[in-house]
Amino acid sequence: MLKGSFELIGDKSISHRAIMFSSIAKGTTRISNFLMGQDCLSTVDCFRKMGVDISVNSKEVLVKGVGLRGLKKPIDILDVGNSGTTIRLMMGILAGNDFNSTIIGDESIGKRPMKRVTDPLRLMGCSIDGKDDANYIPIKIHGGNLNGINYNMPVASAQVKSSIILASLYANEASTIIEKSKSRNHTEIMLNSFGANIKTDGLKIDVSPIDELYSVGNINVAGDISSAAFIIVAASIVKGSEVIIKNVGLNETRTGILDVLKSMNGNFEIVDKRLVGGEIVGDLIIRYSDNLTATTIDSDLIPRLIDEIPVIAVLATQAEGTTIIKDAKELKVKESNRIKAIVDNLKNMGADIEELEDGMVINGKCELKGAKIKAFNDHRIAMAFSVASLISKGKTYIDNTTCIDISFPGYFNLLNTLLK
Repeated sequence: MLKGSFELIGDKSISHRAIMFSSIAKGTTRISNFLMGQDCLSTVDCFRKMGVDISVNSKEVLVKGVGLRGLKKPIDILDVGNSGTTIRLMMGILAGNDFNSTIIGDESIGKRPMKRVTDPLRLMGCSIDGKDDANYIPIKIHGGNLNGINYNMPVASAQVKSSIILASLYANEASTIIEKSKSRNHTEIMLNSFGANIKTDGLKIDVSPIDELYSVGNINVAGDISSAAFIIVAASIVKGSEVIIKNVGLNETRTGILDVLKSMNGNFEIVDKRLVGGEIVGDLIIRYSDNLTATTIDSDLIPRLIDEIPVIAVLATQAEGTTIIKDAKELKVKESNRIKAIVDNLKNMGADIEELEDGMVINGKCELKGAKIKAFNDHRIAMAFSVASLISKGKTYIDNTTCIDISFPGYFNLLNTLLK
C-alpha cells in the first residue's frame, strides 16, 4: 500500500512558460518550485543561446529578461531535446524576431508533426523552411514583420494556441484564435500577468500586439497534476492506500483526471484550495477505491487529460464494466504512439483491451500479470506501467525508465518512500 504525504514537483507546462515569458519581459524574475526535468532544462538552454542570463540553483531559477524584442540571434542551433512544448511555443516567439534560427531535437521530436504550428505562423507572414514542407525538424525560421490573424484551430492543442498567441504579441494588428475545444490556459493567465492584453470569451481568444512585457518579480510554480496522476491512480488501486499530495495545480483546464476519477466512483477529496499567481492550487487526499466503475472519456474532456490517458487506462483495468476512450487521435503523435503502446503493453499484462483508431476499449475488472514492457522512450508510458506493476502478479520489467527524468525526476525515490 501507499501511505504518506509529499510536496508535488513543479508543473512542467508552467515551468516552460515561466522561463520563456520571463526571458522576453523587462526585469528580473525569480521562479521557485521550477521543474528540473530535462524538458524544462532544454528551454533554459535555448533561451541562454539567445542572450538571456538564466541562473539555476536547486529548485529556483533567476531570469534576467531582455524584453519582448531583446532576444539575440542564437549563438548555436537551438536543440529542444525531447520537448514538444519548447519547440512549438518557441517557434511563436522566434516568428516575431528579425533573425535567423534553426531548431532541432531528438529522435522522438523528429517524428512529431509541426505543420500545425508552422502553417498559421506562415499565414502571419513568417518565413519557415523544414523537412516535408516544415512539418518536421530541422526547422529554419526567419521572423519579423508579422500580421495579425483570424484562425480557427483544426486541433485542440494548448501548444499550437500558445505559439500563435506569442507570435501575435509581435504582430502589426490584433489576432483572433478560435479553439476547437478548451485546452489548458496557462499561457493566457501568465502572459496577462506580465502585461499582455489577451481576452477570452468561451473558445474565442483575442490577442492585441504590445510594445513590452514586464517582470512579475516572483513566480511560484504550482504542482504538476499530470505528474500527480501516477500517484493518484496508484493510491486508488493499491489496497489500503491513503496519500496526501500537497500543492497540486487545479486549473480547470487540467483537472480532467479528477473528473474521471469522480465519475468512476473514486475516493478522494480536495482541501485548502487557494489562489497562487493566478492559478488555483490545493491539496489532494487520495484513498484506495474498492468499487471503481467504468466510464466514457471523449470529446471536450480529452484536451483536459491527454497526458494522463496512459495511467487512466491502467485505472480502467480495475473498474467494473467497459471503459471507452475515444476522440484521442492526438495520442498517436506524442513521444510515442501512445494508443498502440498502451494497448500492446496492457494486453501483455493480461488486460482485456481493444485498440480503436482514436482510442481504446477496456473491459474490467482485470487481474494483471507481470510482463516485459516497452516504454518506447516515453516517460508517461514508463510511469503508467510502473503503476500497473504495483497490482500485478509476478515481476514487471520496463525496458527504459531513464526517460522518466524528462518530466518527473526522483519519481522512483518518491514511490519507494510511499510504499509501505
